[in-house]
Amino acid sequence: MKKIFSRRSLSRQVREEAAEIAFLRSHPDHLNNGEESAYRNADNELSYIANYSKGLPHNDLGEVDQKAYSLFLKALCSGNPDDFEAIPRGCTRGKSELSESSSEEKKRLGCRRLINPQAALAFDLEGPDAQSVTIRPAPRIDGAENACEAIELYWMALLREVNFTDFRDNCDIEKAAEELSNCSDFRGPKEEGKVTPDVIFRGSTLGDVVGPFISQFLLKDIQYGTLTINQRQRTVVPNSDFMTDYKMWLAVQNGFDFSGQDKFDKVPRYIRNMRDLGNYVHFDALYQAYLNACLILLDMGAPFDRGNFYITSENQDGFGTFGGPHILSLVTEVATRALKAVWYQKWFVHRRLRPEAFGGLIHNHLTGRAEYPIHPEILNSQALKAMFDKNGNYLLPQVFPEGSPTHPAYGAGHATVAGACVTMLKAWFDESYQIPKPMVPNQDGTQLVSYIPYSGPGTEVLTVGGELNKLAANISIGRNMAGVHWRTDYTESVKLGEAIAIGILQEQKLTYNEDSCFSLTKFDGTAITI
Repeated sequence: MKKIFSRRSLSRQVREEAAEIAFLRSHPDHLNNGEESAYRNADNELSYIANYSKGLPHNDLGEVDQKAYSLFLKALCSGNPDDFEAIPRGCTRGKSELSESSSEEKKRLGCRRLINPQAALAFDLEGPDAQSVTIRPAPRIDGAENACEAIELYWMALLREVNFTDFRDNCDIEKAAEELSNCSDFRGPKEEGKVTPDVIFRGSTLGDVVGPFISQFLLKDIQYGTLTINQRQRTVVPNSDFMTDYKMWLAVQNGFDFSGQDKFDKVPRYIRNMRDLGNYVHFDALYQAYLNACLILLDMGAPFDRGNFYITSENQDGFGTFGGPHILSLVTEVATRALKAVWYQKWFVHRRLRPEAFGGLIHNHLTGRAEYPIHPEILNSQALKAMFDKNGNYLLPQVFPEGSPTHPAYGAGHATVAGACVTMLKAWFDESYQIPKPMVPNQDGTQLVSYIPYSGPGTEVLTVGGELNKLAANISIGRNMAGVHWRTDYTESVKLGEAIAIGILQEQKLTYNEDSCFSLTKFDGTAITI
């Protein structure tokens, strides 16, 4: 009985120590960009034009009903489940944008519901509390950073069919790179101060700009037990953009559900271009790519981190701790904790509008239907002119028929989960290990071919750490390529997920008998040991 009691006491002590680590973490101030109280309409009422309102009722300009938005804010302020149920929905009002449609069509389309705002109020029993981590205020619609991000999104939408392997030789990619280079506050990767075809639309770490655009973890076969899964994907046919007319755009803002109208390609293909990648992140399970990466790393025999106890043990192997089963469960375990953290930022702090909504503001501004405080760089951009020449309006075309999910843009769920899961993998595996036999898709995406570095053999080494960072960027920026997120949604959210994962590793270290440690390189290049 004494031993049992001793174990019970030790177990309680570990839990208390982990709780103390969590308690001592600072709870930062959560600051937004002030836009919610900055802009007013002609009647001097708050207009909320720069904030998320999809699914609520809107007028013919796509401006949210103020009373409905006030009820939305009331629910967020109170946290009362009944108040969330009282938020009005636009698609239940028979709005004018579908007035010519039959009642059968309206019924078929259905009403989209707000996605899980109460998740932001949940507590966790492991890792940082959802409200103990934060991200900086989002760029404002009247600022140059937001304008430059919008220019990037419009170029992405225009160039979705260009294969990544053709970026160097495509004149439209060169035009996009030149315009982004001249943007006054574009913060994407550059070479010698310029955006080039080699770095355009890529992520922000050093690994992101080395080698092929697509991470090897989205291309290599996955050994899933006795199954070998190749990564040819179900994709969509070229030029299958949605929300390219104003009537559909307005219906989507009011919450009518156009999902399920995707036009699928009959041939499965490896990810070749931005449309393929955008479709991948339309249907993926949030931690899917990182579980796949873990299976690929285990199958290729990638070495574990040097701090793993069992690397130097002569007569033991890791399994339930510091072995394959441990990391396979851990890489998925962090996902829901990361989501709770970013959901607080989305709903309770920033409420940033989606790019599709910003496209509506631009369209109404430039067509003279309204006047909004939009920064002139996007209004005068080549990308916007090219979009008007193509579609006859200034809306931002979407890969998804329904457009964005019904939750705010900033931060991004995919990117936060990416940051958390990739951080776990970088902590577990030797980041310097070189990926063998890198591949790229052929021109039509039906096969993989060997990757040949542009500057000669051996000059571009693809490492585990670099390709994991690239994987996080691919998945995160893939959502931008689909038209549903901004660049800062990616850059800030991966760091948020990283903080969640590091906190979990810190607390879990108390539970192990082995004398192990974790080392990893953060997204900002800082090397840490836990």
